[in-house]
Amino acid sequence: MTRFRIKLTLTILGLISLVLLLMGMYFAKVLENSYLQSLNELLSRESKLIAQAVQFPDVFSDRKTLEQRILQVAPTDEVRLTLIDTKGNVLYDNSTYAPEMENHHDRPEFLAALKGETGISRRYSETLGHDMMYVAVPIIQDRQIVGAVRSAMSMKDITDTIHNMWYSLLTGLLVTLVVGSIVVSRISFSIIRPIEEITRVARNITQRQYESRVRIKAKDEIGQLAGAINFMASSLEQQMYEISENQQRLSGVLTNMTSGVIFISEQRRIMLVNPAVEKLLGTAGHEIVGKLHIEAGKSFGLSKYIDRCLDNSEKFREEVHIYYPQERVLDVNFAPYINFKGEARGVVVVLHDITEIRRLEKMRSDFVANVSHELRTPITSIKGFTETLLEGAMQDEETCRNFLQIISDESERLYRMIRDILDLSKIEQKRLPLQMNQVHLQELITSAVAIMNDQAQRKQLSIALPNQTPEILLMTDRDCLQQIVLNLLSNAVAYTPEGGAITIHTEQNAQRVLIQVSDTGIGIPEKDIPRIFERFYRVDKARSRDSGGTGLGLAIVKHLVENLHGQISVQSREGQGTTFTVTLPFL
Repeated sequence: MTRFRIKLTLTILGLISLVLLLMGMYFAKVLENSYLQSLNELLSRESKLIAQAVQFPDVFSDRKTLEQRILQVAPTDEVRLTLIDTKGNVLYDNSTYAPEMENHHDRPEFLAALKGETGISRRYSETLGHDMMYVAVPIIQDRQIVGAVRSAMSMKDITDTIHNMWYSLLTGLLVTLVVGSIVVSRISFSIIRPIEEITRVARNITQRQYESRVRIKAKDEIGQLAGAINFMASSLEQQMYEISENQQRLSGVLTNMTSGVIFISEQRRIMLVNPAVEKLLGTAGHEIVGKLHIEAGKSFGLSKYIDRCLDNSEKFREEVHIYYPQERVLDVNFAPYINFKGEARGVVVVLHDITEIRRLEKMRSDFVANVSHELRTPITSIKGFTETLLEGAMQDEETCRNFLQIISDESERLYRMIRDILDLSKIEQKRLPLQMNQVHLQELITSAVAIMNDQAQRKQLSIALPNQTPEILLMTDRDCLQQIVLNLLSNAVAYTPEGGAITIHTEQNAQRVLIQVSDTGIGIPEKDIPRIFERFYRVDKARSRDSGGTGLGLAIVKHLVENLHGQISVQSREGQGTTFTVTLPFL
């Protein structure tokens, strides 16, 4: 803006200088013409007066009489007077001795006078050494031109006057420029300063400093412009605040949504993803934004539906399987993005991960099937043996006793199964209240081993108790912890061949208590390990039923451990035994 101020100042000063210069030239020319006109008239009158005085033959022909007459008419020598005959010879000159003067036949004013006109000429006089104005008029006798009278006067005074005027003009111009530069600088500053202020605010607005305002209180057009800029800045500040708030809300919603959201432009490029999509696709958002959806999503099925929505601008819902970074089942909603003109400009894709739901549905279906199958076996046995007894077998006391024992065992098995199902349901629904007390872990394990001791002895199994020192005391629910230990011991006894060994190990650190139950049993195949905590899942179904298990023990253990805020893991090799590890928080 400083350049503009300098340019404005120089322009105004230039215009002032040009106007003053033109006016000075005009007045100098007018003054010069006025002086020349006055001088011309003066010399013309003087020449005509002398011409009338010497036109008589007796005067013009006698040089002495001629000189006397001229002195009588023009006694002063302010004006140079020269009489010239028709041949150009000088007859008289009041400033120079006439016989010594050169012939004047080629003087322009003399030639004009010989034609009967008033001759006027301006030139440098070699005789006097400065510019002169010459005016010559003819001398007429009997209507014939017999010579000419020439009057001349120096132009030195006129030239000096004009030079003085130019000097004064230039001096005044210089003074005007100095004073004008100060005045114009102040004026240009008063004009430019509001513009600079407006420019500053406009530049701040472009840099998102919407709180900037123009501090000008003028009432003119610039003041109105400043007011408009301030209003615009205030409006932009409010709008950008609202936009920022909306963006923050949208960002907060998208960030905290468990469902994935993807926006694909009409060029089929991904323009926006939320963190849930990054988790589903296993790729950071900045790595897929801007890429084509077919290469970023790595799912042909998902890309196919996106293209369908883009091409047909239809809204629909589909279930999609993806296999990277891991297999998932997604419930996906596809909807075209319509702009304010009603044109489809992209696709909004919302992805819901229903893998767990589908897994739970399958588990529920399997659970119903397993429960039906497990209940049908004892019920079928009870029904079959009861019908056999009613048909006459009860008459045989030994047979009757055997059948009734089988019916009793199956009833007991059916009771345990229903009890375990009800217990598992209570645990899952958090309806099993926890009674937190201080529990001596080694004593609890010893008590649980005593309960299982008869079953272990029947199979000649040895059970190694954990070290009694140091004593481990922890705050937990005694009944839940005892049921966990009993179920793990029961599982170890059931699947360990005769003569095997079971080892219980405990360990404590600053934050956790670890309980390990290891056996030398048949082990678990690697492919079955992820599913052993499912309801009714059995590795060896025939042997499980023979052992009297319900298939719910490990599922109950898993949920009880989770209710106690712990974790359970398993390590096993087929034919070499199994180790269950329970980790509980030390409170």
